[in-house]
Amino acid sequence: MAAQDLALNQPDEPVRPADACRVTVVHPAGSWLGRMAQGWLLPWLFPLALLLLWQLSAVQAWVPEQVLPPPGVVYDTFAAMLASGELWEHLWVSLVRVFSGFGIGLAGGLLLGGAMGLSPTLRDYLFPLFKAFSQVPTIGWLPLLMLLVGIDEGLKFLLIAKATLVPVAVNSCQGIQNVPQRYVEVAKVYGFTRWQLLSQVVFPAATAPIWNGVRYGLTHAWLALVVVELLASSEGIGYLIVYGRQLFQLDVVLAAVVAVGIVGLALDKLLARTEAWLLRWRKPGL
Repeated sequence: MAAQDLALNQPDEPVRPADACRVTVVHPAGSWLGRMAQGWLLPWLFPLALLLLWQLSAVQAWVPEQVLPPPGVVYDTFAAMLASGELWEHLWVSLVRVFSGFGIGLAGGLLLGGAMGLSPTLRDYLFPLFKAFSQVPTIGWLPLLMLLVGIDEGLKFLLIAKATLVPVAVNSCQGIQNVPQRYVEVAKVYGFTRWQLLSQVVFPAATAPIWNGVRYGLTHAWLALVVVELLASSEGIGYLIVYGRQLFQLDVVLAAVVAVGIVGLALDKLLARTEAWLLRWRKPGL
């Protein structure tokens, strides 16, 4: 029988569900759409469309300007606040608060999550209480903590720490629990001590989920900071939003909101780059 007959008689390779659902878009080589899709412009199309709609609404007077100032006015206010240093001062205060509370929550989350992940007995005792604690929103603790510690910096640190602790602890616990058992068995065959098992097998294998918890923790810390400053602060980026609203300066409010978004995105990108550096030893697909 000829070789081509053998090839034709071979059963078709089964189609995997992932392959069946995958859609591949092929752009003509050298086309404008293909170049744009491969570049950096495509993710900006939707934000640019929103800016255009915002500008049109201001020009056509669909919304009164004192309610929704046009983008140009917000940009001028943002630039003026940067040039005067006012925005930098408020951002510095907010960053000191968020990193202080984040550091407290990160340490507590790693210790608690690591302990629950390594000890099933401890997890049985602590996890139900921890689960109930995590279900209460961060802002829900504000009235109680205001009575206990007042409205000074301690209140802000504690609320930011709580917002950080929950995702860090959950991801640390799950990451350690999900370490493949075969890794542990191989380490025992080689006679690893408990410290070697933890430092060279368990923690490296759980680095990715733990770091995901760190990223979520910093995101929650930044959000909690803004909320706390909106309610109980006399300085900071959240206070700047309240100050602009009280004076009905909506350009100041929107400029502060833009600053919150830019800083939050920059912090997340920084942690993403750090994660890529920490996990540079991993092969693609692992």
